[in-house]
Amino acid sequence: QAISISKAINTQEAPVKEKHARRIILGTHHEKGAFTFWSYAIGLPLPSSAILSWKFCHVLHKVLRDGHPNVLQDCQRYRSNIRETGDLWGHLHDRYGQLVSIYTRLLLTKISFHVKHPEFPPGLEVSDEVLEKTAGTDVNNIFQLTVELFDYLDCELKLSESVFRQLNTSMAVSQMSAVQCRLAPLIQVIQDCSHLYHYSVKLMFKLHSCLPADTLQGHRDRFHEQFRSLKNFFKRASDMLYFKRLIQIPRLPESPPNFLRASALAEHVKPVVVIPEEAPEDEEPENLIEISTTSTTEPQISSDLFEQTFGPPNGVWDDRDAQIESLKREVDTLRAEMEKVKLEAQRYITQLKAQVNSLEGEVEEQRKQKQKALVDNEQLRDELDRLQRVKQDSDRSQRLCAEAEKKANATEIRYTKLKEKHSELINTHAELLRKNADTAKQLTVTQQSQEEVARVKEQLAFQVEQVKREAEMKLEDQSVQMEQLRQELDARRDELEQAQRSLSHAKQAGVELSAQVDALHAEKEVLRRSVSEKECELLSTRGLVEEKELQLSQEADRATREIRELQGRLMEKSNQEQSLQQQLLEEQFAVLQETVREAQGILRDAMAKLDDPLHLRCTSSPDYLLSRAQAALDSTDALEKGHAQYVASMADAAGLVGALALFAHLTADTIVNGSATSHLAPTDHADRLTETCRDCGQRSLDYLDELRDRQRLSRAELGDVRRALRGVLQLAQ
Repeated sequence: QAISISKAINTQEAPVKEKHARRIILGTHHEKGAFTFWSYAIGLPLPSSAILSWKFCHVLHKVLRDGHPNVLQDCQRYRSNIRETGDLWGHLHDRYGQLVSIYTRLLLTKISFHVKHPEFPPGLEVSDEVLEKTAGTDVNNIFQLTVELFDYLDCELKLSESVFRQLNTSMAVSQMSAVQCRLAPLIQVIQDCSHLYHYSVKLMFKLHSCLPADTLQGHRDRFHEQFRSLKNFFKRASDMLYFKRLIQIPRLPESPPNFLRASALAEHVKPVVVIPEEAPEDEEPENLIEISTTSTTEPQISSDLFEQTFGPPNGVWDDRDAQIESLKREVDTLRAEMEKVKLEAQRYITQLKAQVNSLEGEVEEQRKQKQKALVDNEQLRDELDRLQRVKQDSDRSQRLCAEAEKKANATEIRYTKLKEKHSELINTHAELLRKNADTAKQLTVTQQSQEEVARVKEQLAFQVEQVKREAEMKLEDQSVQMEQLRQELDARRDELEQAQRSLSHAKQAGVELSAQVDALHAEKEVLRRSVSEKECELLSTRGLVEEKELQLSQEADRATREIRELQGRLMEKSNQEQSLQQQLLEEQFAVLQETVREAQGILRDAMAKLDDPLHLRCTSSPDYLLSRAQAALDSTDALEKGHAQYVASMADAAGLVGALALFAHLTADTIVNGSATSHLAPTDHADRLTETCRDCGQRSLDYLDELRDRQRLSRAELGDVRRALRGVLQLAQ
């Protein structure tokens, strides 16, 4: 199959040979599918040749029609490959490419139709009973099936019209191989169209028996148009000599069927396409039996001998002459029959010999294919090992390339991020300054609140002192009162004792004394109750004082914690600001270093041009060198200004970075144009100009080296660079 596929599908503008296509089709029946065909077909370079794609479509059409039934499912899996081939050639203005685009649409329509309706084989040969069963009795199904058959037939007719249109424009003759390459697929188109036309007629009559005629007016118009196109196609194909020996094309009626008359279905004749039997290509039948010509010349020789011996006949016939004549006739009859038998035997033997040769050829071909398959297997195994090694090498190279690209991208991304980080840090610095101001305000407010708390605390302490003093004063007063009461009580007791003593002396006054004693007892109880109340008031006053002291101590602790927390936040903000400031300085310095490194690379590249032999053919004018040198000299002022700004504030390197980039480009341009100008100058001037340019580049590199060192950055000077540039200006003048 591999050999047949390679011979059938190639870039030669000639039709596909039938024997190659037959072997491919037999291969699909042998393996019950098109796996081998597609395994080779997907490796074909279809996008490289429109003729190759056209012959691929032709072979695929034949395989679909005549191959194993499982071929349809195999082709369904490769629909995307067929569609991509058609889309590719449809966008190109190639004559074969346009045909390939139309042919792929036909193949996709064919695959979709037969996958959707498995009752129809890809060869489209079904009986009327199967057609009736597939259509069913549902009008919607019949209507839909008819539309799909019309679409199918439209694709077939569009391909035939496109082929004939190209033949008309080229005024081709059908016996030319280039023309036959285009005409060959139309044999399968004729076979498909005959069946599609017959099924369309059957379904149209069935639809007209179920639906009104007005509803089907669009169907009738479409069918009449297809009928005219198909009749024209069959007529033109019948007139071509190429088709006459390959296919017997049916004749369609002069007018399309009248679907409005149901009896017209009986007048319809199914068009039948006949493919005549052919002898195998590239083979000539051999004569197995040599037929001698002596039998044909024997009567003439006998007649001549008879006339020479007895003379010509004299017109008198006797019985013996009649018998001779009858025997001659019998001999002639037997000789004719013997010739027929010989011819039939020869034809039969020739056919048998051809069959034997074909079978022996197939056996030999299979044996060769087996040997070739074994050799191919070994070659493929070696090729697989080699490809695996190549793949490993390519993977390694791709990994190295990917790593290099990643590094380059990472460097570029890092440089971009540094720029973005620089802007972000500037914004963050501004934000931190604003936040610092806000924090300072908050700290001021906190200090004010702390002072207010201190004042409140002093007021509360003063109030507590007052309460304490009042309580002490009250206690002292109460103590004094209690002392007075005790003194009074002692006095009363003394009086009572005196009264008792006086009572003992004067019993006569007992009633009065008992009354006084009762009064004194009552007064004593009143005094005791008063003392108890004063003690309770003193205890409540002490509790209030302790509660006030506890509340004041809690408020003081809370204020102290708030002050400590605010001080911590202030320290944290200050540390964060310092770290961000340091990070900003580091990133600004890193951006500066990257810029310096790029500038050194630019200058080194320019200095390399001074000794580059390929640069000898480059020339420049002194006027242009003057303009470049003056621009480079002017850029040193901006560079010096940017350097001073950066030394004053290392948090902003934008001015120095921009000035460095401009200085590096202009200086490198000056060196390159100085070298180009020296190629036109006299030898002495040329050497001096080259050395001055080299000195200018070296001085610039020394200055950039100073910028890369933190200790020497602030002391970097541009005096040597300016003197070198002025030297270039003087030489140019």
